[in-house]
Amino acid sequence: MPKIIINEKEIEFEKGMTVLQACELANVEIPRFCYHEKLSIAGNCRMCLVEMEKSPKPIASCAMPAEEGMKIKTNTEFVEKARKGVMEFLLANHPLDCPVCDQGGECDLQDQSLYYGVDKSRFLENKRFVKEKYMGPLIKTQMTRCIHCTRCVRFATEVAGVPELGAVGRGEDMEITTYLEKSMESELSANVIDLCPVGALTSKPYAFEARPWELKKTESIDVMDSVGSNIRVDTYGWEVKRILPRVNNEINEEWISDKTRYACDGLLKQRLDTPYIKKDGKLIKCSWEEAIGKICEKINSTDPNKLGAHVGDMVGLENIFAFKKLLSKIKCNSFDFREKNFYINSSDKINYLFNSSIKGIEDSDLILLVGCNPRHEATMVNARIRKTFSKKKTPIFSVGEPGDLTYEYQVVGKSTQDLKDIIDGKNHFKKQFLSSKKPIVIIGESALEMKSGQFIFEEIKEFLLKNNFINKNWNALNILIQNASTVGCLDLKFFNSNNIYESTFFDKIENNKFEIIYLLGSDNLEIKKKDEFIIYQGSHGDRGAEIADIILPSPAYTEQNSLFINLEGRVQECRKASYPPGKSMEDWKIFNLIYKSLKNEKLFYKHEDLKNSAMKEIINFSQIDSLPKKIIKDNKKINSNFDDETIIIKEIDYYFSNAVARSSKTMSDCRKIKLNLPKEGTNN
Repeated sequence: MPKIIINEKEIEFEKGMTVLQACELANVEIPRFCYHEKLSIAGNCRMCLVEMEKSPKPIASCAMPAEEGMKIKTNTEFVEKARKGVMEFLLANHPLDCPVCDQGGECDLQDQSLYYGVDKSRFLENKRFVKEKYMGPLIKTQMTRCIHCTRCVRFATEVAGVPELGAVGRGEDMEITTYLEKSMESELSANVIDLCPVGALTSKPYAFEARPWELKKTESIDVMDSVGSNIRVDTYGWEVKRILPRVNNEINEEWISDKTRYACDGLLKQRLDTPYIKKDGKLIKCSWEEAIGKICEKINSTDPNKLGAHVGDMVGLENIFAFKKLLSKIKCNSFDFREKNFYINSSDKINYLFNSSIKGIEDSDLILLVGCNPRHEATMVNARIRKTFSKKKTPIFSVGEPGDLTYEYQVVGKSTQDLKDIIDGKNHFKKQFLSSKKPIVIIGESALEMKSGQFIFEEIKEFLLKNNFINKNWNALNILIQNASTVGCLDLKFFNSNNIYESTFFDKIENNKFEIIYLLGSDNLEIKKKDEFIIYQGSHGDRGAEIADIILPSPAYTEQNSLFINLEGRVQECRKASYPPGKSMEDWKIFNLIYKSLKNEKLFYKHEDLKNSAMKEIINFSQIDSLPKKIIKDNKKINSNFDDETIIIKEIDYYFSNAVARSSKTMSDCRKIKLNLPKEGTNN
């Protein structure tokens, strides 16, 4: 490996590294504003100046390639003077409003000026003023503070794939702005707030809410979709003030979607804080004893075959396990987790996972999307596909029309017949697919929901097995699950038959065959209620609570410790960051109350026992935060009927996809802009 000398210390570095990256290997901290390891190099701020032997001027270390034998010094008077000069330029126009700036305490410029700032300036001119820009309901702008590092511009273009930001003007008149001053439309737009090294771009919903040192910080995971993005939940008292990304290069790198970041204000609104019971057509408050007594009375007087249960999209593994145990004790055998009846073969774990892994997308040399829109179904998966496309120009194809996906793709079919032709070799695309070494196929729930869902899945899997694209080293079969609880429910077999595709649950729901329906955090299941007695257990007064006869309040995802399995099969911990309001009780404790009232004994005595019992049921479990063990069974192909259907990718109401998001004012504002609905207070 080549070697470089940094502060008289010899360091080995990889070819292609910059001087700044080599300095980091030597544990030398270099100040920077424009450089970011996930973005292209701009060399705008010049704060990273270092001294290089035989160079009469200091060099920008972020833009200088490291070469064999270079001699670099980072701590000389010459370097310090150069950096102080750069800082003086940066502060020449920067307003002195740190006490009222939301970036205070987390500001790179503030930190660096402590070391390189001077107490007086040689500039006598008036500071310039830049008009504020409109960037939508998420991003608050104070563009007078902008130092033109262009991180936001590069992020929008390179990572988000929606080039909404740019620079207009030159020199002193240069300004960063959105084109035509429209709201940013990318689902990743708010990441520019984290990237901005000054207070030019800050969070609009979080403005003047709290200072960073006042907040309790809890490392957790996101459950708005099935990706399981790593997040940090910042709370003030019991209130969740903001959610920030945590770096995890395996899953979300250091980005999160806008829904993950901003739906948290929905945790304060429309909350259920006490049990309710319906009397004379109206829901009225009641005690836990009355609510549990009524439930037990109904269960005891109802045939177990007339009982149905459903788990919602944001329920943790332990609560699914406890719910299933309660249902088995009361002999209820009709239960499901799907919000719509889509096909899944549960006989092998690889049949419902994203087997290539999110990071594995970067290794692929061809991507085929089948009936899915990753941009809205799993935003961080879409960002990884975008990254692969940008870096390697990986060809991307689709069966079905997914719309704008932030990267170029080619539609190779629009129906199940087109897909059959590809598999049978009647379409030219098969040759291109077989010539790739590491292809991936991503099947969405829209495809599995069709009459041909079984045919689509089984034929694709058989095709990949025949051509050795499913093996110990590479598995090209990927299912794009939409909900955070789905993989956990499949592992714990939360469905009412040996084979999920033989389920009669949806027929019974549709034909009103149930007398009692127990909904656990379930707000998206369509129920045309007739005479059913509906028990709703959840955190928000949403769709499930609207049709309920009894409501049992339970905590939201930030208010109880839970395990979740993401779409790759990775078990992750969602940690308790705040406390639920009022008389809310953890889900498993509610099941304990019901069973104690029925049989005078508890299901579980401690959360730790429940957690350990649930973890034993996880298929191919290796350890927390790790991918599952790779075990490929030799399953027989299931023969399925072929229907010639058009593959229509169902649109998701992205900003209103769950109860928390529907309760969020910020998500409501984003949705209005997306759908071009009039804002509140206007007559349009």
